[in-house]
Amino acid sequence: MSVKGILLAGGNGTRLAPCTNGVSKHLLPVYDKPMIYYPLSILMLAGITDIYVITTPQDSEAYQRALGHGEMFGISISYIVQEKPNGIAEAFILTEEFVGNNSVCLILGDNIFWGRDLSHNIDRAIKNLKSGFSTIFAYQVSDPHRYGVVEVNGNRQAISLEEKPQEPKSNYAITGLYFYNSSVFEKAKKIKPSLRGELEITDLNNIFLDENSLLVEILGRGFSWIDTGTHESLLEAGNFIKSIESHQGYKIACLEEIALVKGWLHAAELLENITEMPNTGYYAYIRQLISNAN
Repeated sequence: MSVKGILLAGGNGTRLAPCTNGVSKHLLPVYDKPMIYYPLSILMLAGITDIYVITTPQDSEAYQRALGHGEMFGISISYIVQEKPNGIAEAFILTEEFVGNNSVCLILGDNIFWGRDLSHNIDRAIKNLKSGFSTIFAYQVSDPHRYGVVEVNGNRQAISLEEKPQEPKSNYAITGLYFYNSSVFEKAKKIKPSLRGELEITDLNNIFLDENSLLVEILGRGFSWIDTGTHESLLEAGNFIKSIESHQGYKIACLEEIALVKGWLHAAELLENITEMPNTGYYAYIRQLISNAN
């Protein structure tokens, strides 16, 4: 079974203005790399090599300059323009003809995930797809009323979903990482716009919930999830990444390293790709990886 990737990098980033007045928020730096590297790395760690980036008309060229068509990372990246932010669930309407009958993983472009066993959770979500179940990822928070909230039973099955509830039934916030079977495309077409005029991901999840086919992967202790949609969280994310990388000596979301480990690129190919790259800490790290591989 093939799983395609959708990376949602549209929107206007108004909460990060004036930083986003001239650049997409997903291209803003989070310590030593663009924000979009982090969600893209999650798709790559999931073994997904066919990825669709949804972006705005004014930002499409900037993304292509930053990422090309994925050849630098041993993957395939295609770009789909979303004329205006009509909601997360519209991503499936925009990509249906490209993804076909495959399952899909959707990740939001401003979400950062980190944790040693994250690949284990992702692998389990992919196995769920083979059994006909879709999966959302949840993270315990102290202020669940600010988020979409999921209630979970002992079998990791979602039993209720609420959007920013005044009296939350759990402390599990729904993150921006979703694995859906191919039925998601027809389901997305059934959703009506909300009062704010958007196709809401919560409405889509509720359809799966009503079919008893929605499972939940809970990211517990040892995991971090940061939604970098505000100035404060963007700074928090940069400091977090710097701390981990400085103390442990490896890069988080180094796309070239993932490609090398996965065998999508060989060391010689990677060296050729970065020959003319500046000697920053990021590219020095990759050159050391290549040296160690030879």
